[in-house]
Amino acid sequence: MGKFWVIFVASISILLPFLCNSFSPETPTDRRVLVLLDDFAVKSSHSSYFNSLKLRGFDLDFKLADDPKIALQRYGQYLYDALILFCPSVERFGGSVDVAAIINFVDSGHDLIIAADVNASDLIREVATECGVDFDEDPSAIVIDHTGYAVSETEGDHTLIASDDFIKSDVIIGSKKIEAPVLFQGIGHSLNPVNSLVLKVLSASPSAYSANPLSKLSTPPLLTGSAISLVSVVQARNNARILITGSLSMFSNRFFRSGVQKSGSSTKYEKSGNEQFLTELSKWIFHERGHLKAVNVKHHKVGETDEPALYRINDELEYSVEIYEWSGTSWEPYVTDDVQVQFYMMSPYVLKTLSNDKKGLYSASFKVPDVYGVFQFKVEYQKLGYTSLSLSKQIPVRPYRHNEYERFIPTAYPYYGAAFSTMAGFFIFSFVHLYNK
Repeated sequence: MGKFWVIFVASISILLPFLCNSFSPETPTDRRVLVLLDDFAVKSSHSSYFNSLKLRGFDLDFKLADDPKIALQRYGQYLYDALILFCPSVERFGGSVDVAAIINFVDSGHDLIIAADVNASDLIREVATECGVDFDEDPSAIVIDHTGYAVSETEGDHTLIASDDFIKSDVIIGSKKIEAPVLFQGIGHSLNPVNSLVLKVLSASPSAYSANPLSKLSTPPLLTGSAISLVSVVQARNNARILITGSLSMFSNRFFRSGVQKSGSSTKYEKSGNEQFLTELSKWIFHERGHLKAVNVKHHKVGETDEPALYRINDELEYSVEIYEWSGTSWEPYVTDDVQVQFYMMSPYVLKTLSNDKKGLYSASFKVPDVYGVFQFKVEYQKLGYTSLSLSKQIPVRPYRHNEYERFIPTAYPYYGAAFSTMAGFFIFSFVHLYNK
């Protein structure tokens, strides 16, 4: 028994650091990230990107992708809150990691970054396909652009792309404008049209195409123009976030520090937009921006404060909820004018836009419809770049009791008057008849 207790305590002491660092919606930056590499040389060649994550409080655990000891979970508990795959050529993951394990990792609400290149293996392509994008089927194909390439001392084959076609979303890529183009060299991908959750964040120009630069085109390329996505993101229905790109080089120190001049432009930038673009994008991927939470959902009759067990038809009620956004260090009031509440039974009987006090409190008042049954207060909030909110609270609505109806109905006053006149005439007639006798 004593030996068993020692083993138990030792196991807890080993697991405790991992469990303490697990993701918490209350503090989205307290996170542990597993980085899988093809070669440890990537750790130094891409150090600027990794250091930007460390400076923001992330704990990076670097391992080779084929390490036989790697695991995403132990004893049913995930050891990491995010996964970075900088291992484009890996043929088989080590340990207990495989495609199914990675998809389950995302399905459990964790985040993922995938960076491929021209040597992308079938394994990495399969992971990307499961996430909603398809890399070019030709394994030798690279994105080529003869008008949107980055000018260099040697003309080359125009596979070094300078792109500035960003998604129009301050939430995803930050509010500060990215002035310099982003350097990209690698393989392009297309979005699965069936998957509505995938978004193009950085697109190729209309003149781009995907092909083998070392051979002549014998057939039209499968991927052309703006249909080619250079960088895409996914926000799953469980709010897990994924970044997918076909260029591992765009994260490198060389591309971060390289000057750039786009063909056809006279402007030469001393530094590419890669560092700003990927740093801001990583803030979104790791929920440092666009992460919402809703608290203190309340409803009550007008003039009261306590939440009733049920409402009566035609009652006046108030509904309120507080919504906050994570700023990277603290929760700040989320201010917008497009949050709506539904009073719902099979279909919405009431749809009301909530007003806000600029401090995170959203509220609305309305009359309970003249229909009884089991209703729900529902808030379904989905906005580009933000985590979705789905709030639901059930409440029954009863009709009037027999003694709660009005004694006189205003709309029936003419009938009351007619009846009164008839009765009055009858009494007068009877009185005159009796008097004459």
